[in-house]
Amino acid sequence: MSVDSPRRIVLLRHAKADWPEVSDHERPLAERGRKDAPVVGRRLADAGISFDLAVCSTAARTRETWKLAVQELPHRPKTVYEERIYEASPGELIAVLNELPDEAADVLLIGHNPGVQGLADVLAGSSESDAAERMSRRGFPTSALAMLAFNGSWKTLEPGAATLFDYWAPHE
Repeated sequence: MSVDSPRRIVLLRHAKADWPEVSDHERPLAERGRKDAPVVGRRLADAGISFDLAVCSTAARTRETWKLAVQELPHRPKTVYEERIYEASPGELIAVLNELPDEAADVLLIGHNPGVQGLADVLAGSSESDAAERMSRRGFPTSALAMLAFNGSWKTLEPGAATLFDYWAPHE
């Protein structure tokens, strides 16, 4: 794949988490989260993107979201669990994305707010249809997705370089 080829990145905020007496990193999904995660997986499947790579936070709630969502996809991408995604700022998330191999054209990142929403806002230099308006109005609730596209290598991904082409949140 050429480094100038179009790339897509889908940002997924983990599904609704519970608040038991465990560390934040080990919080599991709540019942609603366990119901929403497969719905997100079906939405991803309906988008028709064949992901080359999924990059997932090491937190329990992101791993559980991915485990339930990926079952709905027609193709299971290679998955990398990355501890730097947990509590990451948009800049730290861009640094993680800048390290991705250029062979990966379509990537799913499963993470947390406020970093994931901030990343979507920072990357989107433009927007198609009403995706940015809907994202601005709804925010980035649990199980929300932002789908972005850009041209170039992962090393060149920077603020404003992408186009937000779709946004989806459950319970819209």
